[in-house]
Amino acid sequence: MGISDVPEIQITMFFMVLLIYLITLAGNMTIFLLICLDHHLHTPMYFFLGNLSVVDMSCSTITLHKTLTSFITHDKTVSYLACMSQMYMFGSLTGHELLILTAMSYDRYVAVCNPLRYHMVMNTRTCIMLAFACWLMGFLQVVPPLGILFSFSCYSTNEVNHFFCDIVPLMKISCNDTSFLEMVFFLEGLFLLNLAPFVLTFIPYIFIIIAILKIRSNHGRRKAFYTCSSHLTVVILLYTTLVSQYLTPNLSSALDSKKLFALFNTAAVPMVNPIIYCLKNKDVKVALRRSLGKFKLIA
Repeated sequence: MGISDVPEIQITMFFMVLLIYLITLAGNMTIFLLICLDHHLHTPMYFFLGNLSVVDMSCSTITLHKTLTSFITHDKTVSYLACMSQMYMFGSLTGHELLILTAMSYDRYVAVCNPLRYHMVMNTRTCIMLAFACWLMGFLQVVPPLGILFSFSCYSTNEVNHFFCDIVPLMKISCNDTSFLEMVFFLEGLFLLNLAPFVLTFIPYIFIIIAILKIRSNHGRRKAFYTCSSHLTVVILLYTTLVSQYLTPNLSSALDSKKLFALFNTAAVPMVNPIIYCLKNKDVKVALRRSLGKFKLIA
């Protein structure tokens, strides 16, 4: 059914979503290329940030491409298999993003609380294993609820009240008993995708805050907090939107408001992530100026 069925705002909505999507691609692609090409950014923190940029670009493309296409073609139909594939990829990428943010919090913990052993602990092998585990768990965690949804054979309508295929609006139109699926989805979402990563993300920050408070100089405290503030901002922003989107009552009257949270999660959050990291990160800004300087010399 798309983001909105009000004809007067369709054109405005199209250009707004298109602009956000292009900024998301440009920002995240810039960060990803800088991390790949500039050897000064070949560190654990930027390795995980590169993974996050790939997830943000993929998540926005998977959810917004059909929305943008339907604005132009006025065709909002999607096949059942494509719908399930979109739901699987979105769920997998969302799970991976939460896990990669958890890995980034552990990286910041080692950098602040154990800086002398940082490069020994966060070596290349450890970073690759953490990233692989995040990708694997992200793709596996969505299999149980999707498998249950695949077993459903009856739907009351073929109109999905959303702008992409997500599990909550599909459950609302199913004729089958969805109580078991709702329980699995809620428990998995609460404990596996939200509570566990949330706890594992913020426990390192407890130790980080304790370590920062022990620093005597104000300059040292600001420097230590500076290394973590961007990541902490992204974490709080993402968890706030996900809790509002999935862990609130699934009332029919609340589906439209959930669409707004979903739009913010799939469009705005991936767009602001590179802005947050770039505006507050000297290394990224220096690497960008260095790359632009090389480009001017080549030109």
